Amino acid sequence: MPNHPITDAIRIQTERTNEMEHATPMFLTSSFCFDNAEDMRAAFADETDDNIYSRFSNPNVKELTDKMCVLEGAEAGYATASGMSAVFASFMALLKQGDHLLSCNSIFGSTHTIITKYLDKYGIEYSYIAADEPETWEAAINPNTKMIYLETPTNPGLDIIDLEFAGKLARKHNLLLNVDNCFATPIGQLPIKYGADIVVHSATKWIDGQGRVLGGVIVGKKELIKEIYLFCRSTGPALSPFNAWVLSKSLETLDVRMERHSGNALYIAQKLEGNEQINWLKYPFLPSHPQYDIARKQMTNGGGVLCFELKGGLEAGKKFLDSLKMLSMTANLGDTRSIASHPASTTHAKLTEMERLSVNITNGLIRISVGLEHKDDILADIMQALAAI
Repeated sequence: MPNHPITDAIRIQTERTNEMEHATPMFLTSSFCFDNAEDMRAAFADETDDNIYSRFSNPNVKELTDKMCVLEGAEAGYATASGMSAVFASFMALLKQGDHLLSCNSIFGSTHTIITKYLDKYGIEYSYIAADEPETWEAAINPNTKMIYLETPTNPGLDIIDLEFAGKLARKHNLLLNVDNCFATPIGQLPIKYGADIVVHSATKWIDGQGRVLGGVIVGKKELIKEIYLFCRSTGPALSPFNAWVLSKSLETLDVRMERHSGNALYIAQKLEGNEQINWLKYPFLPSHPQYDIARKQMTNGGGVLCFELKGGLEAGKKFLDSLKMLSMTANLGDTRSIASHPASTTHAKLTEMERLSVNITNGLIRISVGLEHKDDILADIMQALAAI
């Protein structure tokens, strides 16, 4: 009888050296030995699935990608050293000189840098499309467009993109659909269900969930992952076996963690909405969210991130952050500990002011990654910081 994906994310294990071990051991080795020359030849000729070198494959990494494939409903996967190496590999392995990338305009700052600063060096063109104006997307497709790249929910503004619409548009024009599913996780959203060909993750965030290690994961269609694997095998952004072991163990609690994260986030969003210090607040599962109906259609929970704009702008933002007593100020999200950040001066500081404002990243925008602390303690710290402005 087939298991539920959540069960498989707990029970899947790679090969073990001792059948009495309950937890998968760590394979902290750079290379693997063969019994004879013929076995080694066959492995290097890709005639077998034997491990050769941990830059190519490793049992701990395979266990992680097997679990992620089950959770996302994907055919194959590859894990990388960080989320950004996963994003970069998903571009460079599948795009070539003369191709055109269509990307939503509300994306993580480092992804924006890759698209605007580095793709041009390889002769890859790009255009931005407005995350909240899908009716304009089709007109932006060129004869050389090869891929659509989306984040949903977007970082940090939490726009929700209709994945069903995006999937149909990609199929109509024979384009690859590449979706960053970091914010929602496979517990909250399944882009492949709506037509995504590739799904990328910064596993550093909710997948790890405790701010311990870096990692990235790419899953999707088998033939596309093969191209990504070959690119990464030669260029080297491999995930370490230790980090893979940590991330694989983290997946065993992802479902229960995201239930608490999203529950806390919804509670805090409801309590903060209408606060006199706030111009507006966004959380996907609040009825006031502009794309609330889309979020409810494609997401099973609203995720663990909320954002709001303070009325006092930059100075109010600084005062708010400096007044926090419990929430952390750090360059991360998806932790057991709640985190507050100011995107305009940190994660999206490399964008011009015009670029930030075009995706609603104002000087007063605050992003909260809601942790696993008691919801009333999180709320109390936010409320006292708001009162101090």
